[in-house]
Amino acid sequence: MSRTLIDVDDDALTRAAAALGTRTKVETVNRALQLVAQSAGRQAERDRFNDLIDEIGDALAETDVRAEAWR
Repeated sequence: MSRTLIDVDDDALTRAAAALGTRTKVETVNRALQLVAQSAGRQAERDRFNDLIDEIGDALAETDVRAEAWR
């Protein structure tokens, strides 16, 4: 863990602490960072899933594939 000096919006920090149920500035900032990182990871997974669905849809849209599926 590193020590970093930053300016923080006190109102936003207070609201974040209330939303997260955290008690200290350090706890609030670290929890918020963890949540953002997790959310970004889930978005990347959703993007990969959507790409796969698009590929499957494209493959099924081909006439030959559809014809085989109905046999």
